[in-house]
Amino acid sequence: MAREYSRTQRISQLLKEEISRLLQREVKDARVGMVTLTEVEVTADLKHATVYVQAPGDDQRKAEALKGLTSAAGFIRSRLGRELRIRRTPELRFVIDRTQEKAARIRELLAEVEAPQEPPKGGDRE
Repeated sequence: MAREYSRTQRISQLLKEEISRLLQREVKDARVGMVTLTEVEVTADLKHATVYVQAPGDDQRKAEALKGLTSAAGFIRSRLGRELRIRRTPELRFVIDRTQEKAARIRELLAEVEAPQEPPKGGDRE
């Protein structure tokens, strides 16, 4: 079982590096723009890979980038099959990674909790 884990991790890393290269040099879709790959998760049977990306801009811009990536998925997959020479090239699914946004929201909430609370004014005590 440990061997499968290391193999999927190696394949994930290979996919991440090669997809990054393809996005920089060969994918010409303007919708994709400057996306950053954060992680690639491959299933144990190597049939599917989830590619997490971050895209600059608002939600509409991120949705456009995701559409561009989804449109280019077939091209990327075919190039991966040729370049990596692996027996089975996984189906690619692109997902917007919202980890940074969630972390920023948690930091905001923690800052609110840690901020000194002002005592009530007026001195009315019951």
